[in-house]
Amino acid sequence: MSIKHLTLLGATGSIGDSTLNVVAQHPDRYRVVAMSAGSNWQKLVQQAKQFEPEVIALADEVAAAQAREALAGSSIQVLGGESGVVEAAAWESARMCVSAIVGGAGLKPTLAAIHARKDIALANKECLVMAGALFMEEIARYQVRLIPVDSEHSAIFQVFGDSNWMRRLVLTASGGPFRGWKRAQLEQVIPAQAVAHPNWSMGKKISVDSSTMMNKGLEVIEAHWLFGLPAERIDVVVHPQSIIHSMVEYQDGSVLAQMGVPDMRTPIAVALAWPERIAVDVPSLDLPALAKLDFSAAPQREDFPCLALAYDALREGGTAPAVLNAANEIAVEAFLQGEIPYLAIAEVIARTLGAQGSETVQDVAALFDVDKLARLKAQEMVAALR
Repeated sequence: MSIKHLTLLGATGSIGDSTLNVVAQHPDRYRVVAMSAGSNWQKLVQQAKQFEPEVIALADEVAAAQAREALAGSSIQVLGGESGVVEAAAWESARMCVSAIVGGAGLKPTLAAIHARKDIALANKECLVMAGALFMEEIARYQVRLIPVDSEHSAIFQVFGDSNWMRRLVLTASGGPFRGWKRAQLEQVIPAQAVAHPNWSMGKKISVDSSTMMNKGLEVIEAHWLFGLPAERIDVVVHPQSIIHSMVEYQDGSVLAQMGVPDMRTPIAVALAWPERIAVDVPSLDLPALAKLDFSAAPQREDFPCLALAYDALREGGTAPAVLNAANEIAVEAFLQGEIPYLAIAEVIARTLGAQGSETVQDVAALFDVDKLARLKAQEMVAALR
């Protein structure tokens, strides 16, 4: 059996940690040859010393210089800046790229990996949210395999058949830390509450997205591009236990669901090994101990407007999802920094969408211009709400 060489983008985040855990359990099957991070050079250096990749890259040039000094005398090459991350993404000896950079920053290096004909294990939602049609065209043009890592999309991927047989997709949502809350209760939410997810261990940005339901909205857009179904045939239900990760309903009424304990190592293992399966030390699902599984309808727009805004952007098409994503990243960061209240996140997004509108996506370069303008407009909205 040949060892599959991997590039790991976003190595220091929660998906990066889980990926390295899976790799460490199967040293006879996988080797990480390239790794990237944003600015956390200390953790990336520690990971590099353990996994001995050929190259690491840090988007922050100063952090790259510090990592270079820390690894002086080793055979590990250290790259810096956005160009360094892009170079690592397309590293020649890698066969697959695990794309786990958070946010729009993941798009350019993931496209570089596609252009270098690397299979993609996609944990970055924003690649498809920002550039859905263009991204899928590149996947087809370079004939690489795209396997989703998000637990919901991995679930659908595992039970997906011919789309002509399907009635709808059902994405499950835990409901986050504010499940069942009304708008009046959300007025005083602080960052420490919003990042405290009840089921999953995630980074701050994604945790806030989960709490606002924007994470699920981005997943709806992602599911549209991955599986080819329109917004009207992609539903969201709240399932607080996070045991059923998503479902596919077929025309004959059959519903196929993928179940498992909430542990990201499972969808990562699926992506790395597919179509085979590998052992991972994830606990077995104990259904008698669970006793029951609960479900409820997605929350109303007046309480959690971000989910509805994502559906609106998907239906509008063009650059609207990219504007939605850019505005959300700016708004969430402003909330985490204490610059705006929790409920203003959705307001910033809605105002930015209204101000910028949508246009036809021409190419990736034009898309980055749209993203930049949307971020500037969102920053203006944040300033107005301070």
